[in-house]
Amino acid sequence: MSVLRRTLALSGVLVLAAAGCGSNSLEGGSSTSPSSAPSSAPSSGGPDLSGSLPPKIKAAGKIVVGVDASYPPNEFLQGGKTVVGMDVDLFNAVAQKFGVTVDWQPAGFDTIITGVQGGKYDMGISSFTINDKRKQQVNMVSYFNAGTLWATAKGNPKGINPDDACGKTVAVQKGTTQLEDDMPKRQAKCKADGKPEIKLVVRDKQDQATADLVGGKADAMLADSPVVLYAIKQTNGQLEQVGQIYDAAPYGYVVPKAETAFAQAITEALKSLNTDGTYKSTLQKWNNDSGAITDFAVNP
Repeated sequence: MSVLRRTLALSGVLVLAAAGCGSNSLEGGSSTSPSSAPSSAPSSGGPDLSGSLPPKIKAAGKIVVGVDASYPPNEFLQGGKTVVGMDVDLFNAVAQKFGVTVDWQPAGFDTIITGVQGGKYDMGISSFTINDKRKQQVNMVSYFNAGTLWATAKGNPKGINPDDACGKTVAVQKGTTQLEDDMPKRQAKCKADGKPEIKLVVRDKQDQATADLVGGKADAMLADSPVVLYAIKQTNGQLEQVGQIYDAAPYGYVVPKAETAFAQAITEALKSLNTDGTYKSTLQKWNNDSGAITDFAVNP
């Protein structure tokens, strides 16, 4: 689990500026991104939510957020070091309602929820689709709606049909709903029909999966709809959508299980941003307003 100020360099294979350097550039360590603009008091025009902050965050004056910054336009690296994107802009505005800043900490997507559970991050924000498995692990606050979409090379030279991709080579990011929920069902159908299984190219980061498709290492890819639509736009006609968006579901902010009151307060911040117009204008900035919701909730 928007759009952006970044460019793509294409020379044989796709080099995504959003990705920064190699895969190690997004791992561990201290943040490579500046926090949101300092704010010593909650922003005006809404409820004072500072009293709902967990003690650790209140004492630090910032929310430490784990993010996989390889998922443009929702979250990605600009200039190899600054985390930007729709999710970043929107949650920076949420944090201002609490009178704190945000420390964006790049991390591997599949490590973020465990990082929140273990206290490494105060929250996780990285286009996480809300599902039952994740709600058992953490609290999730809905803020946006997205579905899954497939893409292939322009003209669909390999004849990709998402409903019958048996035997095709498909790129997908590790730890995503697409890999963990969608693909097992498709593989089971291929087996039941006596067809060869889908050849999965599983990548740590979405920009790598996109590069595989552009470079011909994969016949197709699937990911969250805003990400696929952005990749199609930014690759200057090299990719095209295959089929329609399906399995639409809300994205959720990841909050520790013990901090339900904080999660509920985040919904109030989102409601305030919706009332004052900031929510919609932020999504519009990234051409993602079609995913706007109004029923912000904890564990919907």
